[in-house]
Amino acid sequence: MDLMTTWGKNLDKEHVLPEYPRPGLCRDSYLNLNGYWDYEITEADKKPGHYSGRILVPFSPEASLSEAKRAPKAGQFLWYRRFLKLDVEEENKRYLLHFGAVDQLAKVYLNNQLVGSHLGGYGSFTCEITDQLKQDADNELIVKTLDLGEDSFFASGKQSIKRKGMFYTAQSGIWQSVWLEAVPKNYVKKLKVTPLYDEGAVSLEVVSDVRERLKVSFANEEALAVPFILGESNERLVIKLQEKRSWSPEEPYLYEFKVEMGKDVITSYFGLRKISVAKDERGIPRLFLNNEPYFQKGVIDQGYWPESLMTPMADAALIYDIQQMKDLGFNMIRKHAKVESARFYYHCDRLGMLVWQDMVSGGDHFKPWFVTYAATLMEWFKIKKKDNFRWLTGRGKPLSKLWFLKEAKETINQLYNYPSIVVWSIFNEGWGQFAGYKVTKRVAALDGSRLYDTASGWFDQGCGDIRSHHNYFLPLKIEAEPERVVALSEYGGFSLSIPGHRYCEKVYGYRIFNDEKKLSAGYEKLHRTQIFPNIERGLSATIYTQLSDIEEEVNGLLTYDRKLLKMDKETVRKMNQGLTLRN
Repeated sequence: MDLMTTWGKNLDKEHVLPEYPRPGLCRDSYLNLNGYWDYEITEADKKPGHYSGRILVPFSPEASLSEAKRAPKAGQFLWYRRFLKLDVEEENKRYLLHFGAVDQLAKVYLNNQLVGSHLGGYGSFTCEITDQLKQDADNELIVKTLDLGEDSFFASGKQSIKRKGMFYTAQSGIWQSVWLEAVPKNYVKKLKVTPLYDEGAVSLEVVSDVRERLKVSFANEEALAVPFILGESNERLVIKLQEKRSWSPEEPYLYEFKVEMGKDVITSYFGLRKISVAKDERGIPRLFLNNEPYFQKGVIDQGYWPESLMTPMADAALIYDIQQMKDLGFNMIRKHAKVESARFYYHCDRLGMLVWQDMVSGGDHFKPWFVTYAATLMEWFKIKKKDNFRWLTGRGKPLSKLWFLKEAKETINQLYNYPSIVVWSIFNEGWGQFAGYKVTKRVAALDGSRLYDTASGWFDQGCGDIRSHHNYFLPLKIEAEPERVVALSEYGGFSLSIPGHRYCEKVYGYRIFNDEKKLSAGYEKLHRTQIFPNIERGLSATIYTQLSDIEEEVNGLLTYDRKLLKMDKETVRKMNQGLTLRN
């Protein structure tokens, strides 16, 4: 069945995702390049002589909203083309071309000259095109992409060439916004913002190619005792806040500020929050938010839509998903197997939703029997996996391991400033897992302001800040650890397929229910008999599977088209109210 959300039906194809794509570093200069491009697919790595169709960017050709008539197979080249005509008369201006994400390999050409490239399907990148732009002329912009499929060492998450069950339709090419901006000769390339909660301050680093004086001022008049702060680029500036206002899901207060560096003026924001592990009065490690014990009740969110796959078709779609989960009483989302567009994290920041962010799984083909059945039994019998079976988890090759570390660094650098993100999940179960201790140490060195879940599910090797369990089938009995927090980072997966709102006839789920009443009752029973009793034993966070149905997988709280909530709302809210640390 062809499903479509309300936002897909009402899509304005002349103004696709028109909002500024990068809310954490805003300028007045902005040209949205989403919309119709020419496209072609070739077997050979050779620029096509003609383009046979049009594609609606940034929707991948596999998505119906793209209007593409075909999609590339693994190893085929997908080419995009459009023309730009810009006024480039003003001197001392530089032109930056931004890509939210391209899956998996991309090379960018302007007027037949290579202006940039990127490897990996989930990272944003920028190309400077100043020297290649022609004044008052049609500039030919071409993007060449190549997708090697899910068995390459690049991150691929849940994408699969043959979708089935918990693996979904693979996509290729441009899948996040493309946009252009003009900047001064000397400009701010990056901000690094770190909240210093205990000090009532914020650390700000303004990264530029040059060292230059800058001025920082706040829109929040109560933030500073003085009108502005002076500093220099490429230096750490610690700004003491006059009034300390915490950020939390209940009160998502954001400090808005402006940086003026020469002719470059940017606006941004931050939230003052602290995530930590501390012990309660019984000596049990708990998650603390802003120095207070805080039970995190979350839901898995994989960010798929029936007509657009991993690309949200509208800003309102992102807002809807986040707000619906808040209304149900959740205070956290685990962004699973995907790095989302910047605007998702921005809305989590401003609406108040904690985020556990996965490093997207990848690597060579792993052995499913080992990371599912064997892993479940090893977990039940408390058998520790040694680190000499990497070929079974898909990370046997040295280059594959190095690439994981590179993509993890890219993810953290890209998402560092968002206050909503409080946990980095390094490995999901056994997919691509290797050298847990060493990898955690390497990754944790990149960001000391957040917590780390080394192995979400299995195979646990005793490292990281969180002992993370996945449990769908067996009786749950949590055992508190001396130093690490215990979390149930996947559970539930209760399924209900609703005619008229399902993607296909075949359905997949861990436990199938026949109607909403039975589904709601099962959800309540699960919490009362399995989840609530384990809070006293040390359980400090839960993550239910999942936010919405996706293709065959019908275990969502919402239907895939986002038109129905499949459970009784008050039942879900009541169970979430029961997920609390009792004094």
